[in-house]
Amino acid sequence: MSISDRLGCSTISFRHLALPDALSAIDEIGFGEIDLGALPGVCDHVPYTLDRAAVSEVAGQVMASGLQVRSVNGDIGDLNAILDAAEQADRSEHLDRLLDLTAAVNGLALVLPNGALTHEPVVDEQTDIARVAGELTRAADRAGNQGLELWVESLHILRLCHTLDRARQLTDRLAGAGVGVVMDFSHVVATDTDPAEFVNLFGDRIRHVHLRDATPGNIHHSIGNGSVDFAAGLAALQSTGYAGHFTLELETRDITHEDRPAAAEKAAAYIGSLL
Repeated sequence: MSISDRLGCSTISFRHLALPDALSAIDEIGFGEIDLGALPGVCDHVPYTLDRAAVSEVAGQVMASGLQVRSVNGDIGDLNAILDAAEQADRSEHLDRLLDLTAAVNGLALVLPNGALTHEPVVDEQTDIARVAGELTRAADRAGNQGLELWVESLHILRLCHTLDRARQLTDRLAGAGVGVVMDFSHVVATDTDPAEFVNLFGDRIRHVHLRDATPGNIHHSIGNGSVDFAAGLAALQSTGYAGHFTLELETRDITHEDRPAAAEKAAAYIGSLL
């Protein structure tokens, strides 16, 4: 099967497998590119306790696969949390190791979330969003020192910025900070937002796109099993001149693990027909 060179597959799609097996499954389908999942509790392909030895081990497994890496999808803790000096030092160390990993696998960018896995602010909405923006700006500076980009999934149904308005506030605060936006179709639709509206608001800031199906309130559908209008959303992106890449992030709950390779192949064929 020939797969568009703009379309990759996240290792999160095969999170039930050990990393070498997930990479092998992705390669066998015919993908040439991945996003590397490093999200504690979602995908354990990258240890949360990430020391230099772990970076070397994970990077070795990825490089041995022959797959190219578009981004590392990571987490350094709740970016709106109030930390003491020791906790801030731990976060800084974790960020450095994730950036080291991204560089070691020849990735383009590190992706970080838009805040804690809760909608409730620690202080208040504006203060928390400002704190997240500050943490992302500092992370972008560190990434730039290694020749890497820093991206954020600005709209996420489970996190602090779970509405289009909060995503807009965060993106506005990041103006000029060099932080790119990751558009995830499933989170856009799950928050009852029209993908075209998201593209119109953030089109010139979008650096990467995640693909998974959804219905309002539910992000866990395989492509074709939800209500996402991928054709219209991709057309909206094309109209803005978007020339970036796309990743199937099939962290779904409507198929068995045995069916995942076939579902990924079917999704790749469908999305490829729209690109």
